[in-house]
Amino acid sequence: MEALRKLEQVQSTISLMQFRGVIDSSDNNNTTNADSNRFLANFTLLLVQPCGKLEMDTKCQLISEHLSKISAAFLEEASTWLNEEGNKQSRDSSPLHCDNMTGFGSLHTYPEDFAMVGLDAMERANSTLEDFSRSYFMFHEMDAHEPQSIFRYLQLLSFTESYIYQIQYPIMALYATQTRALGTSLSSLLHTLLDTLNEKVLQLPTIGAPVLKRGSDLEANWSWIQKSTELLRSNPFRPLALLLEHRGLLTERIRDELKSGEEYWTLERKLCCAIMCRKEISVEDVMRAIHLKSFDYRVLNLLLYQLRKEKVNELHMEFLSVSEFLVEIADDLFDYEDDVLENNFNILRMFVKIYGASTAPIMLAKLITEAEERYDCLLKALDPKLSMNYRKRCEEATKEGGKVVGPSLGTWSIPPVIEDEDLYQSEFLLMMPPICPSGPMSSPT
Repeated sequence: MEALRKLEQVQSTISLMQFRGVIDSSDNNNTTNADSNRFLANFTLLLVQPCGKLEMDTKCQLISEHLSKISAAFLEEASTWLNEEGNKQSRDSSPLHCDNMTGFGSLHTYPEDFAMVGLDAMERANSTLEDFSRSYFMFHEMDAHEPQSIFRYLQLLSFTESYIYQIQYPIMALYATQTRALGTSLSSLLHTLLDTLNEKVLQLPTIGAPVLKRGSDLEANWSWIQKSTELLRSNPFRPLALLLEHRGLLTERIRDELKSGEEYWTLERKLCCAIMCRKEISVEDVMRAIHLKSFDYRVLNLLLYQLRKEKVNELHMEFLSVSEFLVEIADDLFDYEDDVLENNFNILRMFVKIYGASTAPIMLAKLITEAEERYDCLLKALDPKLSMNYRKRCEEATKEGGKVVGPSLGTWSIPPVIEDEDLYQSEFLLMMPPICPSGPMSSPT
């Protein structure tokens, strides 16, 4: 396991060096170049390791001053001396030995512009990727049931969707820290229910720093949380955009959709914080948010066009945009009660705030009717076979999800509106069993 971890670190460093232009991406074509890249990666890993109080600038200066004195003859002499000594510990700790990575276990710092994802983010993205492949591949004349179609582009599609989840983690950590400090049952409940960044960040103030109890466990992670959340607030998609650009896949349209994601998260925080603070919200903001919400699907779809070197089909994009809009409404109706409890963006919840409890369902029904008419018109414009396959996919999704996921399938059902959210949340908490504190369980007495 240790050897695998060391190999992964070397490969990650080689990828970074290729991305930054330190070494040529084609240098792995033969054994000699591959060994050279591995040597340079090991050398880089050595330089980034802590060594007393030496800073990076000092290390670079030392290398510049002494490298000319380290000749091939000197290295041969050093190698012979080490072998004669027979000191295994010295040999194992030799910094320039290509097969040795001892001491690199603490390596955890990467450039902030280096796009990375974790296993948890990949797991969270999995359901979206499955739905995307089954619902969108057909628009690219690809079969989601054929392994060749799935795995040909899976790596980059999976990475992109996972990154969108990954950049949410810093705020999740901040929110978790705050809920531990607050120590209330409601905070614990919400922490359990919320599973994405935006659901958590909505619980945070929009202005000013959060008030936390400065325990030792909070102080240990505070600087990391601040740095990470600052990246999220400033330019969260920059690392992903750089990666796509480096691969020749970034288009202005993809860049615009990434900006749409940032705008959606901003609107969601704005709208939900306004509801918490009992402030007015605008229908323009609500409609803008619901249209932006599926930005990740559009990013993946545009990326697939680029990967396949095909021109974007505008009819397909328009049709899928209307379908996405109806799917988001259907999901919001299905999740309405949970979204009220978790203070999430939900179009029915927003309409209740704007139009009142009695008028909100009427306005939403009107919106659905208009969108369905547009959907039906675009559906007829599609190729008949594609239209039939998409209808079939919608029927499958409806049966699997137990809810309406699109127009002309099942029946639209608007749940009873919640006029007094504070009362609803209070009653829900009263029905919840006590939340046990974390830590070892006590023995029965």
